[in-house]
Amino acid sequence: IERIPKEYIRPEEERPSIGDIFAEEKMGGGPQVPTVDLKGINSEDLEVREKCREELRKAAVDWGVMHLVNHGIPEELTGRVKAAGEGFFGQPIEEKEKYANDQAAGNVQGYGSKLANNASGQLEWEDYFFHCVFPEDKTDLSIWPKTPSDYIAATREYAKQLRALTTTVLAVLSQGLGLEEGRLEKEVGGMEELLLQMKINYYPKCPQPELALGVEAHTDVSALTFILHNMVPGLQLFYEGKWVTAKCVPNSIIMHVGDTVEILSNGKYKSILHRGVVNREKVRVSWAVFCEPPKEKIILQPLPETVSEADPPRFPPRTFAQHIKHKLFRLTDQEGADTPKPDE
Repeated sequence: IERIPKEYIRPEEERPSIGDIFAEEKMGGGPQVPTVDLKGINSEDLEVREKCREELRKAAVDWGVMHLVNHGIPEELTGRVKAAGEGFFGQPIEEKEKYANDQAAGNVQGYGSKLANNASGQLEWEDYFFHCVFPEDKTDLSIWPKTPSDYIAATREYAKQLRALTTTVLAVLSQGLGLEEGRLEKEVGGMEELLLQMKINYYPKCPQPELALGVEAHTDVSALTFILHNMVPGLQLFYEGKWVTAKCVPNSIIMHVGDTVEILSNGKYKSILHRGVVNREKVRVSWAVFCEPPKEKIILQPLPETVSEADPPRFPPRTFAQHIKHKLFRLTDQEGADTPKPDE
């Protein structure tokens, strides 16, 4: 097609900010998403370890997003995960449709081409595959792709290693708030309850990329989000009043701080507004894993240690489910219409 259907065209006031992603990725100067080298994160040399941890904390405070390198997950494994995901999307549409989700029935896991409630009601230029990948007892292998044959094995192993990385990162962020290492992990559900949900985003080439978005501007509701991609640029962050394009860093995993950790830290760590931009020339694929607390079991609110007279709570108490509902529909909670809204 030469023109995109009107349901995909972004509002006029948004379009001037959508530029050529390849040109923008090449540009030097201006703010850059930080790269954090995790090589020394558990070093026995106290100075090396503390320097590494401080870099991670600083990036979480200043940006809320970073490229992680030397993260400990073998390149061979991330390569298998990418090959399996690309293999799935490379199949004929009728094969992919066998895994179609049924949003009307409340079943969001599986293959789809539009998330249920994106805030604007417009379509985003992407297909996706969404499913829970950890803990193993909460995964439903019946909806995981059978083709390529390595999909299940590679994705399971990746999820397990990513879960270990999650523990490490949460421990460092806990320390940065003056808490004991295991505190944030416990507050988001621990090994039993923290869910890792994978969304593979497939962004086809777009004939009018200046009119569309792959994913509209949002913050992640998760505690943390980890993203692999196929080295095609597309991620943009809203930093200091401008859209900043993330450069492609080889063998890195992009990590976002999500709303959940922002709330628990009373805004000390940032959940940054970001979006996905598309292009004419190359298909972009990204593998996002959202680490999410249980929907109803935990009340999300600033931890007492992060609150003071000078820094009162910035967020009202909500369950994770209420937080999602609030973001999607901008509704007030059951407590009544005067419930204070958090900083968006």
